[in-house]
Amino acid sequence: MTQRDTQPVDPNAMNRVIWALRQAEQALQSLKEQQLRPLGMAPAHYSLLMSIHKEPGITGAELARRLHVTPQSVASLVARLDDKGQLERRQHALHRHVQELHLTEAGRQALKASDAVIAAIELQITTRLGPDNAAQFTAMLGEVVNAARDA
Repeated sequence: MTQRDTQPVDPNAMNRVIWALRQAEQALQSLKEQQLRPLGMAPAHYSLLMSIHKEPGITGAELARRLHVTPQSVASLVARLDDKGQLERRQHALHRHVQELHLTEAGRQALKASDAVIAAIELQITTRLGPDNAAQFTAMLGEVVNAARDA
């Protein structure tokens, strides 16, 4: 057995693109949690409200698929936001057991306030990168998404 065989991972594992993406994801998640907390909002709430804004009438099951969470997680979030009056559930026109989700005025206001926080975080990042690097980085992340989908 060689010395290399005793290593659990490649010595350069910490220099992988995937590791850098994970670190960035963790740092951004922490920052979003910190910045959204004063609004009584969590990043998951923001994502859910944004998804409903983007596609009014989306169902909880479809949201779960798109957000890569369990239907139970979405149901719990939906219940909390419904209790806050930020969204409403409407019966589907053809399938009476399916509920469509729509933002209320309170939901639109909560989304507007939280999106301002997210936009400020975005500005902090893009200012640090500069406009050309920000555009290039965005394009490169698109390629990461494509590579992952093609895998």
